[in-house]
Amino acid sequence: MRYPEFLKEGGTIGFIAPSFGESIEPYASRFDHALKIFKEAGYKTVEGPNCRLGIGIGKSNTPEKCAEEINDFFINNRSDIIVSVGGGELMCEDMPFVDFEAIKKAKPKWFIGYSDNTNLTFLLPTLCDTAAIYGPCVTDFGMRKWHPAISDAFSLLKGEKLSFTNYDGWEEEGIEMEGDYLSPFNITEPYKQIIAWKEKEASFSGRLIGGCMDILSVLLGTKFDKTKDFLEKYKDDGFIWFLESCDLNVMSIRRSLWQMENAGWFKYVKGFLIGRPRNYKDEFNGFNCHDAVTGILEKYNVPIIMDVDLGHLSPMIPIVSGGFAKVFAKENDLKIDMELK
Repeated sequence: MRYPEFLKEGGTIGFIAPSFGESIEPYASRFDHALKIFKEAGYKTVEGPNCRLGIGIGKSNTPEKCAEEINDFFINNRSDIIVSVGGGELMCEDMPFVDFEAIKKAKPKWFIGYSDNTNLTFLLPTLCDTAAIYGPCVTDFGMRKWHPAISDAFSLLKGEKLSFTNYDGWEEEGIEMEGDYLSPFNITEPYKQIIAWKEKEASFSGRLIGGCMDILSVLLGTKFDKTKDFLEKYKDDGFIWFLESCDLNVMSIRRSLWQMENAGWFKYVKGFLIGRPRNYKDEFNGFNCHDAVTGILEKYNVPIIMDVDLGHLSPMIPIVSGGFAKVFAKENDLKIDMELK
C-alpha cells in the first residue's frame, strides 16, 4: 500500500470538485471561510477550475471536465494534498475518464472526501494501491468553530494523529440561522454504539476498506471493481469493512449488503464498522437499520459495531481507506488505531 506524504507546514492544499461544486449557499461561503482559515494558518491553497461551478448534470461540470481536473491534480505537481469540495450524486460518470494507470505511477497524494467521493476513496486503494482518507469535505472545514472531528481530520492530513476515539454526541439535524452559513454542528444526541457480538466488548484488526454503500453498490460488478484482487493481495491482514449510507432506506441497505456479500466482498472479513445512516429513523413494519445490517452480516461471526461516528450524520472519525487498523469497542467507547503498513 502506498501512503502519501503528509501536509507540511506552509504546504499547498489543493481543491477539486469531482461531484458538486460550491456554486450556491451555504457551500460558497463555507468554502471561502475554509480558505481563509487555511491561509491564516500559513498554508497555500489552489482551486481547480470546477470548484465554483454548477453547470453539469448534478455536478460541477461535465464528466470529462471533472475527470480532467482529477487527473491534473493527482498526476501533476499542483498541490501537496487534495481536498474534495463536496459530495453529490453522479461522480461515477467521471470514472471512465480518470487515468488510474497514470495516477498509480505518479507520486501519491492524500485525498480526502466522503459520500459520492467513495468513487475515489475506494478506487484509489483497490485500483492504485494508494491510501485515501474517508473524511470531511471542505465545507466542514469552513464552519466558524471546528468540532473535534474536523480538527482530527486535519491532524491526520498533517500526520500528527493516527489514533481516534468516538465523540460525545452527534447531529440528528443541522441548524442554520438565516444568513449565517458558518454554523457549527448541532450536537443533540448522545453517542451510543451497538456491539453486535457474542461478547460485551470487541477487539479486532485488519485492513480498512469501504465507504458509502450508495456508491459501492454502483461500482460493484463494473470494470472498476477489482475488489477481489485487492482482497487476495492483502488476505493475510484480513479486512475491516467501514460502511454507511446516504439515501438508502432500510430495505435498500439490506439489498446493498446482500449484493456485496454475494459478490464475495466480505471474504476474509475480521469486523464491521457501520456508521449511522442518514435515514436513521427509517423502518418497515418494525424492521430498522440495525436489523438490516445484522440480518445479512451476523452469519460471519465477527464483531459488528453499529452507530459509529462515520458518514452523513456528523461528526465522523476520519478513516484511512486502505490502511491497517486495530479496533477496540466496549460499551460506548470506540478506539481506532491506524497503522501505515
